[in-house]
Amino acid sequence: MPDAFRPKFWETVPMDDLTRPEWEALCDGCGKCCLNKLEDEDGKVELTSVSCRLLDGDTCQCTKYPIRHQFVPECIVMTPKTLEDNMYWLPQTCAYRLVYEGRDLYDWHPLISGDPATVHAAGVSMKGRTIPEDQVHEDDWDDHIIKEPT
Repeated sequence: MPDAFRPKFWETVPMDDLTRPEWEALCDGCGKCCLNKLEDEDGKVELTSVSCRLLDGDTCQCTKYPIRHQFVPECIVMTPKTLEDNMYWLPQTCAYRLVYEGRDLYDWHPLISGDPATVHAAGVSMKGRTIPEDQVHEDDWDDHIIKEPT
């Protein structure tokens, strides 16, 4: 863990007071937030294996993260202020959700394990499980609904 991080900051520092590097480090790199989701009229959200075109399906990282809004203007920037309004679609294993809800991070989270590969080794990530959105017509996304890997 980089020296810039306060010890166990996710347990001791209010989310509004996290530094940008600390905030970014909460992301476990699972890639689930970059999946296209379907929401029905009752507000139920389903994950699909259809990913944002910028997601690298092998690394579960955005290929254009710093400038992603130039390519995907609708990409939601997660901040302490936007978190509550977006909680309904965040993955159940998402550290932003867990910390917000006062729950512990999972043992496979890189902040706990010290290794960014543990999210993949635990089978929680979308590594190797996605189809880029430019390869699936939007009308066919419902054919790709999945259960969240947990």
